[in-house]
Parts: sequence; structure tokens; C-alpha cells
Amino acid sequence: MVNNMSRIRDYSLSGEERKTRLRVCIFDAAGVKSAFALLLTKVTKPSLGNLLICAVSGTSTDKKEVYAYIGKGGRFQMERTISFMNGEGSLGHNTRAFIAANVDADRTKDNITLVHEDLKKVYHKLFDDSLKKYNAKQKRKDRQIKNYYDKISRSKQEKLFYEVIVQIGNRDDTGVGSAAADTAVKALQDYVELFIRRNPQLYVFGAYIHMDEETPHVHIDFVPYTTGSRRGIDTRVSLKQAVSALGFKGGARRETELNQWVAYEKEQLAAVMLEHGIEWEKKGTHEKHLSVLDFEKKERAKEVAELEQSISDGKERLSDIQIQHRKAVQETEQIRQKGEAIRQEVSELSEISDLLKEQATTLAEDKKKLLSDNVKLEKQQKKLQQDIEKMVQSKAVMERNIHAYDEDEKWQLPEPAALVSAKAYKDKKAFPLVEKLKETIKALTIKCVQLAEQGKKLKEKVTRQEQQISRLTDKVMEQSDIIDRLQEKTEDLGRLERYFGREQVQSIVERSKALEWAEKENKRPKRVFDMSR
Repeated sequence: MVNNMSRIRDYSLSGEERKTRLRVCIFDAAGVKSAFALLLTKVTKPSLGNLLICAVSGTSTDKKEVYAYIGKGGRFQMERTISFMNGEGSLGHNTRAFIAANVDADRTKDNITLVHEDLKKVYHKLFDDSLKKYNAKQKRKDRQIKNYYDKISRSKQEKLFYEVIVQIGNRDDTGVGSAAADTAVKALQDYVELFIRRNPQLYVFGAYIHMDEETPHVHIDFVPYTTGSRRGIDTRVSLKQAVSALGFKGGARRETELNQWVAYEKEQLAAVMLEHGIEWEKKGTHEKHLSVLDFEKKERAKEVAELEQSISDGKERLSDIQIQHRKAVQETEQIRQKGEAIRQEVSELSEISDLLKEQATTLAEDKKKLLSDNVKLEKQQKKLQQDIEKMVQSKAVMERNIHAYDEDEKWQLPEPAALVSAKAYKDKKAFPLVEKLKETIKALTIKCVQLAEQGKKLKEKVTRQEQQISRLTDKVMEQSDIIDRLQEKTEDLGRLERYFGREQVQSIVERSKALEWAEKENKRPKRVFDMSR
């Protein structure tokens, strides 16, 4: 039937086709309000411009369908209901990963896939950048979000995705295989395309038209998201906020954002259906069928709605610009603060550099002094060695002298001569030798005491010198550590100069010094001059 529609509009059906497919009758449109009223309307001679042509299609075995052709430039129309439902969101069912009981597997090949993307990849596309920025701001790792997909899958407030199921007509008037079903499929295809353009905050990752069930219908799977959120991740899943961003604001109890959006989408589907010659049959409303004028009125209303939507979009863009402006101001302030921190760090590094130079000079002087002290210590060690050698020589001399006392004749008491009295021997021989021995012993004793005292002093001096050497060694090691730390700071200063340029770093240093000098001048007490003198 759909393939023959253009031929019907061109009045070019063959005679045989007219017999088998169509019965055409002409009525006066002034007295006819709907296509179904054609069956009850008295045939009159129509005036030019008020032609109403009734076309009844079908054979003896097919279900007959009634169309109406209204006026010049009109089209054949039929009435169908609209079904717009929330789906469970079974991706396996939509893609026919599994076959349900109500599915005719032989017709599954006729299903139409309009959109098909991997849901996890969609989440990466929509949220990874925002997630990275959010995690970078978190000082505590336990507050970071590792995987936003997993987080939403565990959420009790939001779903990973949402689904609507859209159907035109029912199994009785738009069953699969009928001409009406083919027309409905084309309308659904056009509707999905416009749905995606019209709802940018609802990211459609799946759209599937099922032809293997009783009535053609489309499953539209989407991820609703909002941007510019001030709390948490700035781009996040939110059905309410996404619909609100599309211009639907909550009103009365039953006029929620979602209900308003559903009603609007039905109107948009009805407009698409009308382009395909299908009029929306609203159950229970007793709404008359649209005339050409009514259709034009609704088209104008749609244009007004589009203009209002454009205005709303403009306001949203203005709001986005204002938000971006505030972000830019914040980022500028952050950059200024970072610049101030860099200036402070450069100033500190400059001070450290000056300290490094001063300490390098001090270290050079200390090194020179240490070298001089080492020379002195070496000389003192040589002198100590000479003194020790003298003491050894004195000991040897004393040992030789002791042997002389045992062997030399002058230190021996001679045998008494004959006829010499004991008194004379005592006075002339024994007493002089004893006195001489006493003097020698006294001298040796004094010499030993002196040598012992000298050895004690030398030992104490060696101990002091060893302690001094240990202190100097520790000081050298401490100075080496300071040099290493200062060298590291110097390398940091070099990195800053390579990154920002030496001139800029020097400029920052000079400004920092000027500020410090100004602060010192401000803190200095001002002199008060007595002008009365």
C-alpha cells in the first residue's frame, strides 16, 4: 500500500489496480469532517477546491483501510493512536541477544537498527574529562571516583540509562505486514532522527525498530546528563536536570518536567505522522480530524514553540557563558595565586642563592684554615716524634750509665790497703764514693721525673690534637652536607630560569627585593620633626 501511495496521489493507477486495490469516490469537503464520515456523507456535486476523495484499499482477503484526500495539495490520511511508554531497558532484548516468547524469529532479520553504541564507551565519552578534573581536586583518595559507570550502576537515585518505547497504532490496525505498518515504520525512522536532534541532553546510544513482534515499534535508549553542576562531578547523569535543560520546568502536581516532555514528544511524533498521512487518534478526547487550516495552525504553533525553544536555548547559552565567565575569573585568580607562590619561591631561592655564595666563601676560608691547621699538626707531630726519639736516646744513655756504675772502676769501692784503718778508709774512700753516687742518683731521679712529666704532657697534647682532628673532620662533613643542599637549591633555581627565562626570574627577584625593602621602610619608625624651632 505504501509503495502505491505516490501513485494514488498522482492519479495514475491502472485500471486493474483500481479494481483490486482502490475504490475512489468524490465528495464535497464542505460537508465532510473526517475520513470515517465519508461512509455516512450524502454524495453531492462538489465545487472546485472542495474536493474530498475517499480511497478504500484492500482486496477481498485484506483488511480495508480508509484514507481521505483533502483539498488541492493535500494527502491521504488515516487515524492511529500513539503509545509512548517507559521501557525496562533490556539491551539483550533490543539487540535480540536472546529471543522472547512473543518474538517471531523468522522475522527478526527484518528488524531495523538505527543507532547502536557500546554503553560503557558512551560513559567514557561523556564523563571521563569531568571525572578526571573532579578526582584531581580531591585531596583524599577515598573521595575519588574510580569508575563512574560502576558508581551509577550502584546508585539508588539514577539509572545507567533510560528507555522509551514508541508505537503507532496497534495490532488490529497497524499489524506487521500491513501497508499502515510500513508507513508507521517510516514515520518512526523520521521521528528517531528528529528526537536525537531535538534532545541533545539525552544521548541516544541505541534505537531499534522491531518488526518481529505483532506491531512495529521502536526502543530508544538514552543516557540523560547535565553539565555545569557545582557539586560533585560537573557533568553527571540526571534525568530531571537533563529534561529541565531542554526547557521543561516543573509545574503543578501532575505537570512534572518528565510529563511535560512526554506530552511534547507525543505532539512532535504526531507532526511527523501527519507528514506521512497519519493523523493522531486521541482516545477519549473526541478531537475532530484536522483540516488543512488546522494543520497549518498547528504548524505555526510548532514554529512558535521552536522559537520559544530557541529563546530558551539562548538563555541557556547565556547562562553557560556566564558560568564560563565565572570559571574564567576563578581560573585567573588561581593563576594569580600560583604566580604569587612562584614569586615567593623564586624570592626564597634567590635568598638561598645569596646564602650559598656567602657560605661558599666561608667554606673556602674554613678549608684554607683546615689546611693550615693540618700543616701545623704535621709539624707538631714531627716535633713530638723528635721528642720521643730524644727520650728514647736518654733512656739508652741512662741504661749505658747504669752499666757503667756496675763496671766502671771509678764507681767501684777499692780494696783497703794494708795497714789502713777503717776510719781512714771510710773517710777517704767510702764516703767520697757514696757522696758521688748520691749526687748522681739525685740527678738521675730529677731527670726521670722531668722525662715522666714531659711524656705526660706530650700524651695529653696528642689526645687534644686527636680530638681537634675529629672535630675538624665532623665540621668538614657538615659543610659537605650544606654544600649538597645548597647545590640542590641552585639546581632548582636553574630549573626555574630554564622554564620561565632568566630575565623573568631576575625580574621577579628584583621586585621581591623591592617589596621587602618597602616593607622594611614602612615598619621603620618615622621621625617627627618639630617645625616650631
